[in-house]
Amino acid sequence: MSEENRRVAGRYELTERVGGGAMGLVWLARDLRLDRVVAVKELLLPSHLDEKQSQQARRRAMREARIAARLQHPNAIAVYDVVEDDGQPWLIMEYLPSKSLAAVISASGPLPVDDVVRIGAQLATALAAAHKASVVHRDVKPGNVLLGDAGAVKITDFGISRAIDDATATATGRSVGTPAFFSPEVAKGEDGGYPSDVFSLGATLYNAVEGTPPFGISENSIAQLHRVAEGTIRPPENAGTLTPVLLRLLDPNPETRPTMAEAAEELAVLSEISEPTPTLVEEVPAPAAASASTPAESTDPVPPPVAPSTPPEPSEPPSPSTEDEEKRRKRAIFGLIGATVLLLAVVGAAFLYANRDKPDQNGQSGNPSGSTVLTTTSQAGEQPPAETTQSGATTTTASSSAAAPTTTTTTPPPAAPTAAQAIVDYYAVLQTDKAASYARLTEKFKQARAKSFDDYTFFWSQNSATVGNVVEQGPNTVTATVTYNGNESENHVYTLVQQNGQWMIDVQVTG
Repeated sequence: MSEENRRVAGRYELTERVGGGAMGLVWLARDLRLDRVVAVKELLLPSHLDEKQSQQARRRAMREARIAARLQHPNAIAVYDVVEDDGQPWLIMEYLPSKSLAAVISASGPLPVDDVVRIGAQLATALAAAHKASVVHRDVKPGNVLLGDAGAVKITDFGISRAIDDATATATGRSVGTPAFFSPEVAKGEDGGYPSDVFSLGATLYNAVEGTPPFGISENSIAQLHRVAEGTIRPPENAGTLTPVLLRLLDPNPETRPTMAEAAEELAVLSEISEPTPTLVEEVPAPAAASASTPAESTDPVPPPVAPSTPPEPSEPPSPSTEDEEKRRKRAIFGLIGATVLLLAVVGAAFLYANRDKPDQNGQSGNPSGSTVLTTTSQAGEQPPAETTQSGATTTTASSSAAAPTTTTTTPPPAAPTAAQAIVDYYAVLQTDKAASYARLTEKFKQARAKSFDDYTFFWSQNSATVGNVVEQGPNTVTATVTYNGNESENHVYTLVQQNGQWMIDVQVTG
């Protein structure tokens, strides 16, 4: 039986190979159960891995695929299923006839600024939704950005190929992937987190508008890594109005970079005032299929073409349309309404303040000192009875009209004698008190891997972990084996720091 007629997991019939690279082959296929066209990616494990390393790579890929499947967004390729067939993991994904952004840049040169802004706004929106769902991409680059018909923009391959890459790096001791789009902290060996996705998005947009990555291109991957780790980019020359946003996204310090949500907001504002080039999609004819993470071999990074196309001559700005006039009229009306409401609120507040000491019908003043205290509960609709204090004053507890926001406990954890014991204590506390375990992480760690307590609790509500083989390698470095969900083990290297006499987890690296 030829590969074109092969059935994966007895359900997905391969019809045509449409792409591939070092980490996987992409097939057009039909889902026989639902009778729909899908893209199927076979993840290829490196041949030099031994059996234990191959199993670890498969487990990582399956876990990353399950995490990616949580994300449903119009600008992200959906992961429908993840299966294992003939010992290899396969991803079943949404099908989108498209070309990668890398292929477009390679064929046509740098894109107009307005088109890059439009593409960036859609990518940032999808990535912001991913971060909100505790999904880190880890491999944002032009090869993973797909451009389809009618201006469709979708990002694919959420962390899945990097899961295979990580196993390769662990086995060979060398970096893999595309260093030209790494963030400086990833180039230094740290795990990619939310801020590294932001940097890689900036590098991708820089490549699209300038024609080369922000650190240039080097055939020597080690030299490329050193260049990226230094964090000094070449100033953009063609980015125009996109320049300020690009420089913020490419901030070498992950702690001062904008969040992905902030990046999406800034790009959306730029997109609203941009004029997209109508010929961009026409210049990218849709191939038979390309809805997977590696549409073509060796398309990243993208060098500038020999003869870039001449930019279109600027046209005169269009005159305001009737629709624009209507929008301005509505904004003016809403502004007037808003001003009226604000004025009424100020007058009401002044009235209440002026009458705060006037007695009511029972002869009581509006706020006699020491008599009545108003507090709120954290649950809507709760109305506990009034309580009388020892002094005779009445404490009235009123319900809030909406639930109060969740707050986290930041009480410092008990001191651990050693960094190794601090890691053991962290995973023990994680099982019973997530607020306390979250308090054992530095702000640097939180920004990289769990920016909010809600993200942190969401992830750990879906997963469990136990720790073993905890070994202190230095005064603040610890290695440990973490087993996720009872059957997926990973080796981590932790860097800890002391803050206020407490051991805090500062950096976690897998490998």
